[in-house]
Amino acid sequence: MLQVVFRILGPLEISADGRPVVLQGARQRTIMSMLLLAPNRVVSVDVLADAVWDGRPPATARNQIAICVSALRKTIKTAVGVEDLLVTSHPGYMLFTGEHRIDAVEFNDRTAKGREAARSGRLEEACAHFEEALAMWRGPALEGISAERVESEAAQLTGERFDVYEEYAGLRLELGQHREMVGELSAFVREHPLREQAKGHLMLAQYRAGRRAEALETYRDAQRLLADELGIDPGPVLQELHEEILADSPHLNLPAEPAVLVPQTTVPAHLPPIPASFTGRNSELASLDRLLDQLDGQALPVGSIIGPGGVGKTALAVHWAHQVVARFPDGLLFADMRGYDEAEEPRRPGAVLDRFLRALGVPGPQIPTDQNERTALFRSVLGGRRVLIVLDNARSFQQIRPLLPGTGRCCVLVTSRDSMGGSLAGDYAFVPLHLGSLEQDESIALLSKVAGDERFEADPAGAARLSLLCDRLPLALRIAAARLAAKPHWSVRTLVARLEDQHRRLDELSMDERGVRAGLRLSYRDLPAAAARMFRLLGVLNVPDFSAWAGAALLDIDPVDAEDLIEQLVDAQLLEPLRATTGHVRYRFQDLVRLFGRECARDGNTEEELRAATRRACGAWLALAAEAHRRVYGGDYTVIHGPAPLHPLPGHLVESLLEDPMEWFETERSSITGLVEQAARHGESAHAWDLAMTGVTLFQNRNYLEDWRESGERALEAAVQSGDTLGEAAMLHSLGTLEIVLWDYESAHHRLSRALHLFEEQGQDQGRALVLRNLALCERHRGDLDRAREKGHRSLEIFRAVGDHYAETHVLGLLAQIELERGEPQASLVLSSEAVARSRGLGTVRGEAQSTVRLAEALIHQGDGPRAEEACRRALELVRDSGDRRGEAHALRTLGEALWCQGRTEEAEAVLRDALLTSGKVPDRHLEARAGVVLGCVQALHMDRAGAAASFKSAQDLFAEVGAPVWEERSARLLAVLGNGLPLESEQLFVLVRP
Repeated sequence: MLQVVFRILGPLEISADGRPVVLQGARQRTIMSMLLLAPNRVVSVDVLADAVWDGRPPATARNQIAICVSALRKTIKTAVGVEDLLVTSHPGYMLFTGEHRIDAVEFNDRTAKGREAARSGRLEEACAHFEEALAMWRGPALEGISAERVESEAAQLTGERFDVYEEYAGLRLELGQHREMVGELSAFVREHPLREQAKGHLMLAQYRAGRRAEALETYRDAQRLLADELGIDPGPVLQELHEEILADSPHLNLPAEPAVLVPQTTVPAHLPPIPASFTGRNSELASLDRLLDQLDGQALPVGSIIGPGGVGKTALAVHWAHQVVARFPDGLLFADMRGYDEAEEPRRPGAVLDRFLRALGVPGPQIPTDQNERTALFRSVLGGRRVLIVLDNARSFQQIRPLLPGTGRCCVLVTSRDSMGGSLAGDYAFVPLHLGSLEQDESIALLSKVAGDERFEADPAGAARLSLLCDRLPLALRIAAARLAAKPHWSVRTLVARLEDQHRRLDELSMDERGVRAGLRLSYRDLPAAAARMFRLLGVLNVPDFSAWAGAALLDIDPVDAEDLIEQLVDAQLLEPLRATTGHVRYRFQDLVRLFGRECARDGNTEEELRAATRRACGAWLALAAEAHRRVYGGDYTVIHGPAPLHPLPGHLVESLLEDPMEWFETERSSITGLVEQAARHGESAHAWDLAMTGVTLFQNRNYLEDWRESGERALEAAVQSGDTLGEAAMLHSLGTLEIVLWDYESAHHRLSRALHLFEEQGQDQGRALVLRNLALCERHRGDLDRAREKGHRSLEIFRAVGDHYAETHVLGLLAQIELERGEPQASLVLSSEAVARSRGLGTVRGEAQSTVRLAEALIHQGDGPRAEEACRRALELVRDSGDRRGEAHALRTLGEALWCQGRTEEAEAVLRDALLTSGKVPDRHLEARAGVVLGCVQALHMDRAGAAASFKSAQDLFAEVGAPVWEERSARLLAVLGNGLPLESEQLFVLVRP
């Protein structure tokens, strides 16, 4: 097998044995670029589709991505005989590098070696590594790939190149190469004038080369440019350098002899050994390097690594300390403060001071017994020394405060589960670092270090899944890898299968007192009672993330009090804060923490307590969903509510959450589907089906059809099992509506007929009317317009009787369409005009837009093109303001017909192409076909018979796909008319495309 070489530091190039591998088409190049930007990591299909179609993927995106990846595999296999390079791994694909090479990976490796050499004072070696890394670049990363997402990520890579160059230039200045650097830096600054670090390097090089005036002019140029381009002054570093040049500060000169950073042999060296499995964390190590920049300053440099148990805080602190050992020639002190030890009490600062003082050479009899005096002596002994102090597992600022030196020549690094930023920020040169899970490639590298590479190389998809099941947490990963190492006869999939069982996962990763469960228990043990209860109940909810109001519902407390409790869980590293939406922070569990929370809930709460809390949470989501629906539709229209109890939230909170009702639905989409499943599983039928029905507000508007079906089916099953007839009818109606959206009218008719029978048994008029309206749609599709008209009028009567004015306007629009298809344009005009007026009175934008489009269609039938155009443009304005893409496609298609009606066929063609594109994105195959038919007519009138034929044939295929035989036959007739070669008349074609 040949080694494949991928080059992305410039134009995309792939070669094997010196021979190029050529990819076919922009899509293949975009997909390969995205996979190369994340080697050995799964890139989801959604991300790939977003890149290929610049954020607007078609409905067939998943299939098209699969086809492209298959073609890529074939190309690579044909060229170099490699079959396992592109791996399918849920939820997408992964480029498994193995022994193959990627220049960007090699660039990062050489850069890391350069930085490590620089930290240890080996400047010439560091420069050599940086020079090799920079020589790999052939131009801007992935030059020529026009996809926006690729360009964005490639720009970040190119930015890293510039960062490395500036580091390289700084090292060369330290080595006294200022004269050689002047010309090189001048060219770089001209090309990248806003990079202040490079400007500073150039100023220093010019000054040291005896060109002081040029250095000052370089600063003035930077000052003018930043003011003109960004309206800001140069940063403090550049300003300070300018002041030092003006003052001819001796600090700017090279030292007579470079300092040799070699640790002494007679100083304390308390550091534990570096864990053999330590992996990755390059960006975190770079963040800690900022502490070194603060040495010799007025304030003591203090770094803080916080994170949950098992995330690798100690390993990172020890690894970094070993890397920078040469910067602290007077010693390295380490103490485990035992802040979270289950068996022993936290260490007392006085005892730690005693050990530190003895290590620094103070004889035991001279060490005071008073802690304050020990602290004073400790600080005196450290005066003038350069010592690194690592305080591991600290519990609080009070515990470490006596151990902090009084000199900026020293440096302190603290690890803890609790943030001490409030105490450290301001008084110290503070560098905080919140440590999270490893990246996927780092996780797999850790697994390989502990268990060996062979099994992971043979099953990259299994390795990726294993890392996710361990939450990419170093402790869990080490335990999993150790289990594989102890079981050489197990495959990766063997352990994955055991961890997939949520009831076993914590057991599998908690084989002794050092396991995952033990670490979580330490954090849970110290929670106040109310916070512990919040933790347990939140863990029971089947939602991916949530805001504080969900916790308020669970505990039946004030939302502000709930937020305080949740923030205690964040401080204890048991919850992760995400983002703020409309001013409301969202939180989430890692999977292992959630499983532990559920264990605690089973031990700490009765089954009835858990059910009652879950009902309150479902009631809060349902109350908000119902109110959001009202705000979208102007009332409780299109839905049927049942007896499920609501849990109302304070009015001011509801106003804040539902400022944009559809965006609230979007944010809570996964929570709604998860709660439907949870409620259905636990026999809470009323909450399940009411949430499922109200969620259709989102599912239909934003085209989440799988969510619609999954929620509806689960809720229907629960209703049938519990004998909830109203819920069964409601879900049959909802799923029947979904079948109409999917053009499966036979299934829709079957479900709706059963729903009508059940609603009639219940005496539920609103439900009867909703079902009759949809049955009218089914009859219209079957071609029985008289029965469609009869059912439509029956539903209209009921809606008027029960006062559902929104549904009334909807049915008026439907009847207008039916009358149009029955050949009664005047009746259609009257009905659609009434629908428009009523929609405006209700303030329902979507309803007004739909009715206005139907009004335009009636006007087109009567030959009134100008008024039809005016109506269409009004409808477009409405749908675009509300983000209704389906409505936009309808309005564009009708506008195209209105323009054609006026003889403005060139304008019509442009609009119809937009309609075709928009309907394809919704997607709505029937609407796409309707737009295609009209476009074909306009093309035919422009004598573009080939284009017209293609449009008619595509429309015919789409009509066949959705089961619309009448329109399929019309498309065939249009093709026949086009094929007879006779002159085409506009009126002749117009008759064939109108209902």
